[in-house]
Amino acid sequence: MRSVNRRAPGAAVGAVLALSVNACVTVGPNFTRPAALRASSYTMAGDAVPAALTLTPDAHPAGPWWHALGSADLNVVMTQVLSDNQTLAAAEATLDRARAETRNAQAARSPVVTGVASAVRTRINTSVFGISGFPSPTVNLFSVGGAVSYDLDLAGGARRGVEAAAAAEAAQGYRAEAAYLTLTGNVAMQAVRIAGLRDEIAALQAIAIDDQAIIDIQDKAEAVGGSSSAQGVGGRRQLAEDEALMPALRQSLALARHALAVLVGQPPAQWTAPDFAFSGFTPPAQIPVSLPSSLVRQRPDILAAEADLHADTARIGVATAQLYPDIRLTADFAQTALTPGSLFGYGASGWSFGPKLTTPIFNGGAIRAQMRAAEAQARVSLAHYRQTVLTAFGQVADVMTALAHDDELAAADTRVETQAQSSLRDAQSAYDLGGGARLAVAQAQLQLNRARLNRIDSQGRRLLDVVQLYAATSAADWPKATVPHP
Repeated sequence: MRSVNRRAPGAAVGAVLALSVNACVTVGPNFTRPAALRASSYTMAGDAVPAALTLTPDAHPAGPWWHALGSADLNVVMTQVLSDNQTLAAAEATLDRARAETRNAQAARSPVVTGVASAVRTRINTSVFGISGFPSPTVNLFSVGGAVSYDLDLAGGARRGVEAAAAAEAAQGYRAEAAYLTLTGNVAMQAVRIAGLRDEIAALQAIAIDDQAIIDIQDKAEAVGGSSSAQGVGGRRQLAEDEALMPALRQSLALARHALAVLVGQPPAQWTAPDFAFSGFTPPAQIPVSLPSSLVRQRPDILAAEADLHADTARIGVATAQLYPDIRLTADFAQTALTPGSLFGYGASGWSFGPKLTTPIFNGGAIRAQMRAAEAQARVSLAHYRQTVLTAFGQVADVMTALAHDDELAAADTRVETQAQSSLRDAQSAYDLGGGARLAVAQAQLQLNRARLNRIDSQGRRLLDVVQLYAATSAADWPKATVPHP
């Protein structure tokens, strides 16, 4: 008879557990990935498109994207950036926090086991138990035991919580990847600016030398009565105007170097940027760009917005689950005695075991208000996702058309430079044959250097837009940001 009584509670609890598990559901909407934007191109009809671009179903350059620029100095700088940059350090720490929050949500679905031990001196008030005429004794009370509880999660609120946490972790991982792409893009752009500014300063210095050469020729001609003083004044004015451009270029170069040092994670006084030059960059003749449908599935800011939508969809289920009953299985066991020696005897044991049912009855509409708030937040995230996609497509379209116009400008500047080279050769030949003036040669050299300055500027614009295109269309490959898909 005693053994039957001992098995009865276990059988009852098993029956409750079986019925509860069979009745488990997961309330709330299941997440559905938004359909990819149906667009076959990035640009408007009639927009200029560079011939150097190739649309492919899935563009993944071998290695980090900046390797396509062909700069060994940039590769070295990037290695230090990825090691010491504080923006990436913060992104990595934030991702670690999101991972910990996911594990915390997963732990809520596990049984909770706690241990308790106490040693207290207490006075027992016997009158509370209806005992009169006896003094209330003061005794030592020793206790050791534990408790176990497990939430059956009948409506799936905890499961939705884990789903939301995993999606939030994925979103943070994608944000870390977006920060990685933004950072490496900024580093590459600063390197290109340094290269362009150094070449522009060199070209402007050559122009100043040409200005001075013309002034010297005019001064000599004026000394022998071959030209008016007005020509010399005009030459000096031109030299002053050209020299006035130098301080702004040098300041821009200093700012670019300082900005690159900060991106590397070093004070400007303790780090020196490499002497980047355009000759050190060899971008590919053809740049692969993913199709619009592929960009939606690989660009990290879009994927982060999608993961946010997933998390907010799951949170609708978390709020909805509060409308349903819930069962928590609990078990408590304790050994209690007046002396330590008798603490672990059979007579000191006590236990309890059974399910605990809770169900909402009245809460003033708070739960349904939370559901409506969660649903509204999901709509906010959907709108944000769609806007993120549109912004990304607009950014790619801007860079593509800019590259097309860069190509046109670079081609025009190259033609001007070629013509200036031809004019210089003609002037030099005429001078060598005795049929031309030295001033004509100096003026032709000046025009060639001015053409080179314009070509350097257009070359820099194009290389900056190439960097922006890679940063805008590449899939991130920062291994520290890798997270499992929710």
